Amino acid sequence: MNLEATIRNIKDFPKEGIDFKDITTLLKDGKAFKCAVDQIIEDLKDKNVDVIVGPEARGFLMGTPVAYGLEIGFVPVRKPGKLPAETEKFEYDLEYGTDVLEIHKDAIKPGQRVAIVDDLLATGGTMGAAAKLIEKLGGEVVAMEFLIELEFLNGRKKIDNYHINSLITY
Repeated sequence: MNLEATIRNIKDFPKEGIDFKDITTLLKDGKAFKCAVDQIIEDLKDKNVDVIVGPEARGFLMGTPVAYGLEIGFVPVRKPGKLPAETEKFEYDLEYGTDVLEIHKDAIKPGQRVAIVDDLLATGGTMGAAAKLIEKLGGEVVAMEFLIELEFLNGRKKIDNYHINSLITY
């Protein structure tokens, strides 16, 4: 199936000069959504993954069906103040400033094999931060899976020590 054909491009969103890749059109196409999830599951099935981690918010959309398909758990990584129990934080640099991600301290057990699943690999900052959180808790990141990769932003370079699988590249 041509997954790229199910992605809607919206010019000048959220600001002029940006060509936004809208995945809602893929998500509402049941066959395309299943195909994308199945491809990620196929890439992960021999990696002995214990848990899927998904960054807020579209990582939730892609990661939970992958976890379901692999019959393993799902752990959310969120912006500060969104998780109710005790959290571990990781602050990381953005082009103009910093951001913070959090994960529950008891979400990953030492030695667990983790795959991070998200909709988009852009600059690699969020994925690098999520990996650092997982590793801080003693987990091992065995794969990073993406629906879309924006190659021109070179995000792969920031996380190139991990297995990376992208279904669609621009």
